Amino acid sequence: MTRNTGYVWHERYGWHDTGTFAGIVPPGPTVQPFHNFESPESKVRFNSLVEVSGLVEHLTKLRPRLATEEDVLRVHTPRHVEHIRSQSENLIGDAGDGWSPFGRGAYEIALLAAGGTITATEAVLTGAVDNAYALVRPPGHHAERDLGMGYCLFANIAIAIEWARANHGVERIAVVDYDVHHGNGTQEIYESDPDVLAISLHQDRLFPQHTGLVEETGVGEGAGASINVPLPAGSGNGAYLAAFERVVAPALRAFRPQLIMVASGFDASAVDPLGGMTVTASAYRSMASTLVELADELCDGRLVFSHEGGYSPVYVPYCGLAVLEAISGVETGVPDPYAMSFENSPAHPLKPWQDEVIGASEVLARQLGLVV
Repeated sequence: MTRNTGYVWHERYGWHDTGTFAGIVPPGPTVQPFHNFESPESKVRFNSLVEVSGLVEHLTKLRPRLATEEDVLRVHTPRHVEHIRSQSENLIGDAGDGWSPFGRGAYEIALLAAGGTITATEAVLTGAVDNAYALVRPPGHHAERDLGMGYCLFANIAIAIEWARANHGVERIAVVDYDVHHGNGTQEIYESDPDVLAISLHQDRLFPQHTGLVEETGVGEGAGASINVPLPAGSGNGAYLAAFERVVAPALRAFRPQLIMVASGFDASAVDPLGGMTVTASAYRSMASTLVELADELCDGRLVFSHEGGYSPVYVPYCGLAVLEAISGVETGVPDPYAMSFENSPAHPLKPWQDEVIGASEVLARQLGLVV
């Protein structure tokens, strides 16, 4: 079944400058300059494959707008917004954690990233498209209310959620985050909100190292509205698909959201420099297909993907293409050229220690009434 899938991309996303850091380390007397892991490459090449494959001809192009200050202030503090704005006037600034550099003009590009996620959300909620993928940059799921971190300046998904609440009366929203790093920003913003369910599948204690434990399930009125599945390093397709089957799908069915947002990071994929997982394009395709089916079942198909991490320029494009094919229902015929190696990895079958973590999340979620 083919669908009318919206697609957000803007050339300025590729112009976001994260400097000549050697991965995450600034150059110095004994550190040769290179480029930041969070560089334009994986996103620009993702868009290039969407075009070269011909898939772009089957997508509805959505032109992103700048998020307004009002949009951003629904989520972030005035202090944080002013920090990003003022830092953006310098040759090099930082989002707040000391490890997230950006160049001049980043404030406007970050507004365009948040606005791109709003654009995708608006198109879905108005019925202009069936679902949408916002290929935006900089990412957003680490940004907290008063702090940018992990390359994230503003919380793109949270800003789009609050825009949807303010402008479309949407009340119950679920966020599914399969980025390899914990979605700490989303959790921090919504940990006391019972109407936003935040589900994060991530590598255990990778980043941030002190968040994302199974026991973190929300606070106050939001107790029970956060689900974390901190998978052990080395987890592959079997672990991720089991987590989707046993935790994600039951939780979404129990919560019954009116809109599903997806923090779409491809840094759990094989050969990513910032993750230690082995997920392949086929598993990303399966996860996306499951989310399409769940959105059809629960919320009239309302499903929005907002791009997050993924730092392998050679493999991210194939993972992204697989997701876009799954949500649009259009097969390009472009094969995963790495499948002959990655798909045969012995890392993929579900291991007992991975099953134990998924089981712990499943049991706790059931005790809290988060899964059916």
